Amino acid sequence: MSGKLAVSLIFLTALIAGAAMYYLQLYAFYDELDPDAVEIRLIARGSQRPAPLPVENLTAIDASSSPLRFRACFAVGSDKAALAAEFMPYDAPEPLVAPGWFDCFDAREIGQALEQGAALAFLSQENIRDGVDRVVAVMDDGRGFAWHQLNETYRD
Repeated sequence: MSGKLAVSLIFLTALIAGAAMYYLQLYAFYDELDPDAVEIRLIARGSQRPAPLPVENLTAIDASSSPLRFRACFAVGSDKAALAAEFMPYDAPEPLVAPGWFDCFDAREIGQALEQGAALAFLSQENIRDGVDRVVAVMDDGRGFAWHQLNETYRD
């Protein structure tokens, strides 16, 4: 076998493996969820019990390969001040980046809105899976977002 052929085979193998990993990370394991099967809830301040949050136009994705892959976008009828009076805030929200094709969820925009006070984060469910919380953020314009993030159990 000549050197050029060996290098070509190695390059082709690396190219195929890279393309496969790209596809597997961004597309293969994600499922679009039925909006009727996803309930967005917030934890009430006094009772510590979850209460359903009425939402519209919900789109959500999840994957069985990781508990951190859940993302949802929706519209909320209540303003964030009314929600803040009734529901538990989430102290350290860190929206995680969604795949580019799920374009309603922009983690950078959500993070900036949280930092600037244009959005508030709420606890939706503590330990939805071991060490993972579901967080909901509501923006001034009525848009809402939900994601899973590691809680203090696994955070350094």
